[in-house]
Amino acid sequence: MKYVDEFRNKRHIARLAALIAKEATSDYTFMEVCGGHTASIHRFGIPSLLPPQIRLISGPGCPVCVTAARYIDTLVALASGEGITIALFGDLMRVPGTHQTPGEAKADGGDVRVVLSAYEALELARSNPGRKIIFSAIGFETTAPGTAVTMIQADREGLANFFVLNAHKVMPPAMETILKDGAQIDGFICPGHVAVITGSSAFEFIPQRYGLACVVTGFEPTDILSAVLMLVRQVNSHKPSVEIQYRRAVSVEGNVRAQGYLSEVFEPGEVEWRGLGVIPSGGMQIRDRYRRLDAASAFSVEIPETIHANGCICGDILRGVRRPPDCDLFASACTPDHPEGACMVSDEGSCNTWYKYHSHE
Repeated sequence: MKYVDEFRNKRHIARLAALIAKEATSDYTFMEVCGGHTASIHRFGIPSLLPPQIRLISGPGCPVCVTAARYIDTLVALASGEGITIALFGDLMRVPGTHQTPGEAKADGGDVRVVLSAYEALELARSNPGRKIIFSAIGFETTAPGTAVTMIQADREGLANFFVLNAHKVMPPAMETILKDGAQIDGFICPGHVAVITGSSAFEFIPQRYGLACVVTGFEPTDILSAVLMLVRQVNSHKPSVEIQYRRAVSVEGNVRAQGYLSEVFEPGEVEWRGLGVIPSGGMQIRDRYRRLDAASAFSVEIPETIHANGCICGDILRGVRRPPDCDLFASACTPDHPEGACMVSDEGSCNTWYKYHSHE
């Protein structure tokens, strides 16, 4: 109850909303690039508390949503291999590839199992020495340290049947790609969980190069409203910077130990983002020292030509140029029970969130 009282206090929320309404003297557009923020913003009805001149838009913050269709096709192809087990997070089971989801591959006889962590996949490898276990490593700087630590452990144990199909991504280059593509925004609500690892310093290039406001914030109503107020004040004062609202979890330097694990296992590399294309240095590439654990190097599979769902605008939504209700498939052909696009699959996806909290509109 103390937590709820501190971060969901109605009087505190009303005070913050009143301050924002008073100080918002022009039009503002702010983008959040964290799926957790997207879910919280709509779950708590944050837009209804803001004056009409403040617009919040979603960017590429959902790790499942930005996973490229070709990566899904690779998982599906590997799942049909002799003696191969695919270990993945549950959300990926329903992400559409060109012809199948991983869940459909499982229904067709593939050995596809849901795990909660890379370490659980490692346990599968230990207990099933006769099978090749391939862990599907997706996500941003938040989940990548867990993958790195697990790979280090697998290497120490000399496990010959544990592999990683790597698609880990780095958030700052994606944010810069959005800006270079001409996004018309006044500032970013920076990802809180990512910043726990990277530190707020990872976003310093945004005010320095692009003159835009940045605030790293948490996920409660008072967190998000405080961040909006801080962004408004930065814009009004013409003094863009990177501020930390989420000080109970985020520092300027971040988690140095986690950064060390990442540096040992990964190096910057290009990777494909759904909706954004291939981003140089937008991903984490497995270093040569751990290349024997790289499933992309260890296994050769034929991937069909990638075909995107007809009418799905998930890519545009991830770039912040369109909203879920702009899609002809939204809430009709595409629902959480029958997703046509990746943005409808995860609880952190923009389409899923809009369907859950705004479909009545």
